[in-house]
Amino acid sequence: MSIERGQFSSKLGFILAAAGSAVGLGNLVAFPVMASKNGGAVFLFVYVLFVALVCLPVMMAEIAMGRRTQRNPVGAFAALSDNHGGWRMAGKLAILTPFMIAVFYTIVTVWIIIYLLKALTGNLGELAQPETFGAVVGSPSLFVYFVILQVLVFAVLLSGVKNGIERQARILMPTLAVMLVGLIIFVMTLDNASAGIRYYLVPDFSQFDSTVVNAALNQAFFSLSLGMGIMITYGSYFSSSDSIPGSSRLVAIADTSVAFLAGLLILPAIFAFNPATNPEDLSSSSVGLIFTYLPQIFLSMQSAVGFVGASIVAAVFFALVLFAAFTSLVSILEIPISYMIDEWCFSRRKAVLTQAALVSFFAIFAAMSFGMSPFLTDFIPYGGGPKSFFDLLADTFSEVILPFVGFLACILCSYRWRNRGLSAELSVGDESYAGSLMEKYVDFSLRTFIPVVLLFVFLNSLAQKYFAFDLLSLL
Repeated sequence: MSIERGQFSSKLGFILAAAGSAVGLGNLVAFPVMASKNGGAVFLFVYVLFVALVCLPVMMAEIAMGRRTQRNPVGAFAALSDNHGGWRMAGKLAILTPFMIAVFYTIVTVWIIIYLLKALTGNLGELAQPETFGAVVGSPSLFVYFVILQVLVFAVLLSGVKNGIERQARILMPTLAVMLVGLIIFVMTLDNASAGIRYYLVPDFSQFDSTVVNAALNQAFFSLSLGMGIMITYGSYFSSSDSIPGSSRLVAIADTSVAFLAGLLILPAIFAFNPATNPEDLSSSSVGLIFTYLPQIFLSMQSAVGFVGASIVAAVFFALVLFAAFTSLVSILEIPISYMIDEWCFSRRKAVLTQAALVSFFAIFAAMSFGMSPFLTDFIPYGGGPKSFFDLLADTFSEVILPFVGFLACILCSYRWRNRGLSAELSVGDESYAGSLMEKYVDFSLRTFIPVVLLFVFLNSLAQKYFAFDLLSLL
């Protein structure tokens, strides 16, 4: 039975949808935190280098895999390896990973909804209290917002590729950009904002070390949604008349631009209200910065714009983060849905409803990992202490598995995809690619240093998360 898979209506639709999948909490919060703790402009420089030299070739390869095979990650890995069982398992790992990421990402998005509503209803003072986050994540009332979020997310997915995923990206991504720029303009008018700008943009090369390199590579790879099957799946919806290299560059530029602008928003805001801020005092956790530190910063703005003005700024920021989280969540969930449509011959409706049930089941346990269930709160010990079920999912699938899947994709494209199939596919829709310097670089890099880099990132993430040991300390 042939199932209609859908296709993006245009190159712009693909770019906005792919950028929507990449732009998320990592861009808006994790990037500014990592930049602040790793040398500011030095981190930016290394980050951009990794995006251009490592992440872009991997993105192009993943999109090419999807368009060539017109399949989900499992089908793509199987088709390009002549249906080798081991590679098919690698594809299944690329399905399991986004599914598990969607589980904990759903819960974080619910928290964002609650904070947005509190900011809109004049409760910014409550949000700035350190104990508020614990009360929010431990309250059974969050399941009301959980249901609302699930209905909205799966309604988009039920509408299909063009009418669902692409349409919401065409609306939310430009809205996100306008809101972000508007907030930046506002923050730039505040006293002492220049202190944050200097810290963020004026390089201090004495801070360059191996830690900066590792942090920049991790952030760049994760930020662009590589290794989780999104680009493979979206590539299968990509028209053969459009250029993969050109579109990949635009997606990378869009994603990096949002991350850069997020830093230009958050760091000046922090320094504007506390010029003596020490970057080491900032939480290394995106969750900690969003839900604990930033509400205090927004509340402090009332001295300049009043309580109502501060509440509006906070509400706009949480709406911005919500849009980014929503577009990422939709993209992540499309991967297992595509798998069910391709491999199990499910209709889109059946695949979407099945995923809704499965994600909801696991997400309930993840939500209960913050005090509602002692068993799930202290689920497993590793990395120097007890970890919750939520922690296990986030650490394993968001930070450890992604570079490993990216490594496998590089090996498949370089050594199993015979007769220079990758270059031939990248030339479809882009006649200038064949014989270009870009072709030579992509072919060389995917066969040599990129797999080595990704394998090291995987091993180092494994050592850090589970054994609290940094392999870079051996260098």
